[in-house]
Amino acid sequence: MTPSPRVVLLIGVAGSGKTTVGKALADALGWAFEDADDHHSVAARTKMRRGEGLTDRDRAPWLDRLAALIRRRVDEGPPTVLACSALKESYRDRLTDGQPRVLVAWLDVPREVIEARVAERRGHYAGPSLVASQFAALEPPAEAFRLDGTAEVGALVERLRRRVAG
Repeated sequence: MTPSPRVVLLIGVAGSGKTTVGKALADALGWAFEDADDHHSVAARTKMRRGEGLTDRDRAPWLDRLAALIRRRVDEGPPTVLACSALKESYRDRLTDGQPRVLVAWLDVPREVIEARVAERRGHYAGPSLVASQFAALEPPAEAFRLDGTAEVGALVERLRRRVAG
């Protein structure tokens, strides 16, 4: 039997709803919430504001910080929902390190929906010019708990809540 998750790694491209769904899930579970965007360096945020996608080299220290956060939360708590793009399999492997107490949940949303969502949001450094690079980098996860990211937030939270409860 797989142990119950201590961390939900909620993944998807920019605009998929990771933060909105993640906060709602954390509230429903009584868990902590972390947004991986808050762990980016100033240089990375500046680059994204200019509409430039990050390279693997740009992401390496960020992924290391997030992997350390996940290990701490699994080992010491509190249980946490972490919203993070984690677009490549190698990123997800680095973050989870084979830890069975991390549930990877993917908000799968069609590109045209993402383009519309990102065009409407204000004040976020991941703007419309980054959508193409997000989809170019996306390696759809084979092992993740896949969710239709176009569904209503409450329905997504309920599906995730039931999955976490076992």
